[in-house]
Amino acid sequence: MEKIKVNSYKDLLVWQKAIDISVEVYQITNNFPQTEIYGLTNQIRRASNSVSLNIAEGYGRNSTKSYIAFLNIANASLLELESGLYLSEKLNFIKTNNLEKIYQMIIEESKMLVSLISKLKLKTQ
Repeated sequence: MEKIKVNSYKDLLVWQKAIDISVEVYQITNNFPQTEIYGLTNQIRRASNSVSLNIAEGYGRNSTKSYIAFLNIANASLLELESGLYLSEKLNFIKTNNLEKIYQMIIEESKMLVSLISKLKLKTQ
């Protein structure tokens, strides 16, 4: 198996997929009620953005333990995002069949984050 050289957080697939999640979230929330622009729309968008932002910030930290902490925050933001989308569905802001893609993206991203965290933890032992 060929090892991929990582020169920047932008080379990380986990960061790239987090950006894809944010793009998808912005597209989904474009059709939310205007009354939610400062409420649920904003909260869901901020949660989705938090994933890639925390991956990038953690990557830039000077310790593996700090990086792991930021990756854990990114993973928690995924749960916040998922919960917000679920609430949006219950409020009929979005149809259930329109959520399948984003839910799959969230699951995949969470698995990637957990895997990266586990690998980094091995380095600190």
